[in-house]
Amino acid sequence: MTFATDEPQNLTQVEDTGEPGANSAQKSARWYAVQVASGCEKRVKADLERRALTFDVGERIAQVEIPQTPAVKIRKDGSRQHSDEKVFPGYVLVKMVMADDTWQVVKNTSHVINFVGAEQRKGTGRGRGHVKPLPLSASEVERIFKQTAEQEPVVKFDMAAGDKIIVLSGPFKDFEGEVVEVSPERSKLKALLSIFGRDTPVELEFNQVQKQS
Repeated sequence: MTFATDEPQNLTQVEDTGEPGANSAQKSARWYAVQVASGCEKRVKADLERRALTFDVGERIAQVEIPQTPAVKIRKDGSRQHSDEKVFPGYVLVKMVMADDTWQVVKNTSHVINFVGAEQRKGTGRGRGHVKPLPLSASEVERIFKQTAEQEPVVKFDMAAGDKIIVLSGPFKDFEGEVVEVSPERSKLKALLSIFGRDTPVELEFNQVQKQS
């Protein structure tokens, strides 16, 4: 992917997507990927939605999305924190009719870097040309939104092999040990606990243990 900041030329594009019940602007809207400053995805989404209304292009900048999947983080005390994790950090997706005025509204939104597209080099000189925004294909759009709709929550755990732990519940409550293996997909870990004076491998649930500082 390449990015540039020069203004585009001749961006007007009309393509019927065939969506039933949509007006002409909605039918010609396509999905585009827009690179934004890291950590500013939500701010860009809110600002762009506001600017689309302010500049009266709300019908042609129809939707702004941040593809996300559910995640569960196991805290050190064993409690679970539910959150959403960005599929493409540093990018937002915009469904829009590409034209000079809508391009300007998106491109001049704070923290927007550029559209994803094909760089068109200048005929002379060494300077970079502008980027022609390229819409995502129908299969790309389907894959992205299907992934966000069907993705099972990703379990994240702030522990690794070698960490010292104490068991909070179960038959080994108050035992101390050392993590030897972590299995996030099963929400379990294996630890060596000193049982009857011998290091014994024991499998435990994430929420049964607490990391020791």
